[in-house]
Amino acid sequence: MEKHNGTVLSEFILMGITECPELQAPLFGLFLIIYLISLVGNLGMVILTKVDSRLQTPMYFFLRHLAFTDLGYSTTVGPKMLVSFVVDQNSISYYLCATQLAFFIMFIVTEIFILAAMSYDRYVAICDPLFYTVIMSQRVCRVLVAIPYLYSTFLSLLVTVKIFNSSFCGYNIISHFYCDNFPLLSLLCLNTDEIEYMIMIFSAFNLIFTLVIVLVSYLLILVAILRMNSAAGRQKAFSTCGSHLTVVTLFYGALTFMYVKPKSSHSFDTDKVASLFYTLVIPMLNPLIYSLRNKDVKYALQRMWKKLCNMFS
Repeated sequence: MEKHNGTVLSEFILMGITECPELQAPLFGLFLIIYLISLVGNLGMVILTKVDSRLQTPMYFFLRHLAFTDLGYSTTVGPKMLVSFVVDQNSISYYLCATQLAFFIMFIVTEIFILAAMSYDRYVAICDPLFYTVIMSQRVCRVLVAIPYLYSTFLSLLVTVKIFNSSFCGYNIISHFYCDNFPLLSLLCLNTDEIEYMIMIFSAFNLIFTLVIVLVSYLLILVAILRMNSAAGRQKAFSTCGSHLTVVTLFYGALTFMYVKPKSSHSFDTDKVASLFYTLVIPMLNPLIYSLRNKDVKYALQRMWKKLCNMFS
């Protein structure tokens, strides 16, 4: 707990999304539906890609971890945000706020690198199909997932410890619906330039490094597709990449808008809108995008549904 002038700062007050009483009930219903769709969709994707024998490929291995990270950061934020609509004062304890920030950073950063790994996987599948199973071996896939988890855990602990080891001024109202970097920085007494620059540097590195991998992978994929003689082959290649490209565009666009800009240009109202998009809307859309555009996932869902019907019939 943070002490300030003899008092103990034991909790923060989250302002939530809106203070208009007439919007509380409609927004609660809307975001509850969005969160439940996200929960069911991502949990279903994790289970489906784990138990279905025909989905035991590198692409679905990465998709499972993408769904897990979506589930992770939406659950880190979503339930607490929903509480803000039904209570008069939405408080969060000092340590729970730190925990929320740490888990949120960990899952978000992990997702960025998993999306990059999925781009590389698609590049190998289309540009070097004969050696796909050799290059994208089980060991390589595990390494490409393990490194982001370890790196994101280190980064989340570094940022969280930096912020919560600093002195808060006793003012404990966070102008957001969850404990995020910039709203917390505005409550610190000391000069926050060092922490702000650290966050911006890591954010820029994460986005630029992974975006380069994505862009180079898809540039090589595009060249390979244009060289194909078969129209059916081109169509199959485009359909293979379409879902991932959609997810990448949505995710990178929201994160770039949110984090790669100086603190002085942040507006908490616009940040809330962007945060809602990538913490709740994108995790809801991802499983829908992959399931609606992917025949393998559709057939796997049908097989699982038949098995469940047979079990209870």
